[in-house]
Amino acid sequence: MKKIIAFIVLSIFLVQCKSREDWRIKYNVEKNKANNKTKNSKNITKSSAKASATKVDLDNMDTFIQNKQLKDLVLEWYYTPYKLGGTTKNGVDCSGFTQVVYEEIYNKKLPRTSSDMSKLIKRVYVKDLKEGDLVFFSFNNSDKINHVGVYLKDNKFVHASTKKGVIISDLTEPWYGNYLTKCGPVINES
Repeated sequence: MKKIIAFIVLSIFLVQCKSREDWRIKYNVEKNKANNKTKNSKNITKSSAKASATKVDLDNMDTFIQNKQLKDLVLEWYYTPYKLGGTTKNGVDCSGFTQVVYEEIYNKKLPRTSSDMSKLIKRVYVKDLKEGDLVFFSFNNSDKINHVGVYLKDNKFVHASTKKGVIISDLTEPWYGNYLTKCGPVINES
C-alpha cells in the first residue's frame, strides 16, 4: 500500500514538473515572438508605418473633425515630416501647414509666420473654440509666439510638430496646455 501511495505522489510530482516546464517553454516562445515582432516593426517602410499609425491614431477621427474636407486633408498630410520653412508634403512647418489648411478648406490666405497669424484673430477662451480656430503657443521661455495649430474639437488640434510632423494633439497635454498663449477665430485676412 505504501508503494502505491508513493508511486501516486511521485507521478503527481512529475506531472506538475512537466506542466511547469511546458508553461516556461510556451512563455519563452511567446516572449521571443514579441521580441521578433518589435525588431521587425523597426524595419517597416514609412508608407506602411504611416498607414497603420494613421488607422490606430485616427480611429476616432469622426468624433473630433466634423468637416469632411478637413478630415480628408488631415489624413492626406498626416505624418508629413517637419521642415522649417516647408510648405509641401516633402516637409512642412507649423505655419506652412496652417496656411495650407486655410487656403484649401476656408479659402483664406494667411501670413507666413505664426506670429503674424496671431495678429488676425479674435481672442476667445479655450472652452469657446470652434473647428478651424487657431491655437498659438510660446515655447522656449519666450513671450514670442512660435507655434500654431488648427483647432478641431474636444481640445484636439492638428499641427506640424517638430518631432513627429503633422499630427493631432490635445490641448490638455501639459506640453501644449502650459504653453498655450492665444487662441481664437480668424477675423481679418492679410
